[in-house]
Amino acid sequence: MEWKSRNGHDWRESLDELAELAASAGARVVGEGTQKLDAPHPATYIGRGKADEFAHWCRRENVDTVIFDDELSPAQARNLEKIFGAKILDRTALILDIFSRRARSREGKLQIELAQLEHLLPRLTRFWGHLSRQKGGIGMRGGEGESQLEVDRRKVSERIDHIRRELEQVRRQRETQRAGRKRRQWPLASIVGYTNAGKSTLLNRLTGANAYADDLLFATLDPTTRRLRLPTNQNILLTDTVGFIRKLPHGLVEAFKATLEEVVEADLLLHVVDASHPHAEEQIAAVNTVLREIRAADKPTLMVLNKVDKLDGGFALARLRELHPDAVAISATEGIGLDELLAEIGARIRPERELLDLRIPHSQAGVIARLYEVAQVLERRYTAAAARFTVRLPPHHHAEFAPFIVR
Repeated sequence: MEWKSRNGHDWRESLDELAELAASAGARVVGEGTQKLDAPHPATYIGRGKADEFAHWCRRENVDTVIFDDELSPAQARNLEKIFGAKILDRTALILDIFSRRARSREGKLQIELAQLEHLLPRLTRFWGHLSRQKGGIGMRGGEGESQLEVDRRKVSERIDHIRRELEQVRRQRETQRAGRKRRQWPLASIVGYTNAGKSTLLNRLTGANAYADDLLFATLDPTTRRLRLPTNQNILLTDTVGFIRKLPHGLVEAFKATLEEVVEADLLLHVVDASHPHAEEQIAAVNTVLREIRAADKPTLMVLNKVDKLDGGFALARLRELHPDAVAISATEGIGLDELLAEIGARIRPERELLDLRIPHSQAGVIARLYEVAQVLERRYTAAAARFTVRLPPHHHAEFAPFIVR
């Protein structure tokens, strides 16, 4: 649908993305249509005449599913199904369908089911013939009897409440896990970005993880966290999160709050951008919109311009660098620019560390090995009796090396 408030570039890009989403869900796109209106029609979204025209074309081409690029009201969806005689989906329903296919963990499945049920609840309608009112009586609810529609709505509402309770348990478990990480003094960096920007590929490349990665929208949904050792000899936790998209359904953001808390609690966000995409700036804006919605827009953020190996010329990259001068250009697939990225992460996420001189006897080989595990060694000197080190040491390790501190 093309509104007069949207320019041709906006609706064309959004419609192309809708086709990608449909293909990602396993559909075969056979055609498209647009209409220019001042505002959506309250009953049918598009004009009734245009709806009849599209419906005739769909019947001729044996189309079984019609997808609209914006969210439809329950009444609009019902009216359009009557006109088209086919399944009607809106962008929200399509994204929810993709998520339901891709979720693997129990948590992910619960989050998707919650979003689907909340989307379904206002759309439950009397489409079947057994909706006559049930007979009332002792032990029956609803006085004269409940309609099947009322029963279904009650069951859906009860299931929503049950899932919310389970997700609250997940949230508490994540809080416990985060408390454990804080005791270890390991900072958390979260990878965010538009769907299919290369987030999982970057996680795999940096940490040796085996998170699923493919050239698909929403290839992975379940968060993956791995340890990453930086060149400064510092351990951090790196988390891959669900990809964002324009018009991401608000209900989906709400359902994924337990997962997205990893973004809110992160010490650093790595905003991964597909630098080869023709609409990279619009994708950056869409991600920033979601970050504002989950109250993570003020987090320290490092822009990561990925897929530079796919750029034919340097103009697009130069433009992005001009707009984001602190960004790091990489190719997660080819391993380009990763040393610079790791160095920048270390500089951005470095905790307060003490600058110390230590003297460790050669007989204390285990202490020396431990020092290399937890400290950034800046200088080392050897004498006949001992080894001298100048290091940056996290404060929580001070007591461990106190007997060897010179100054």
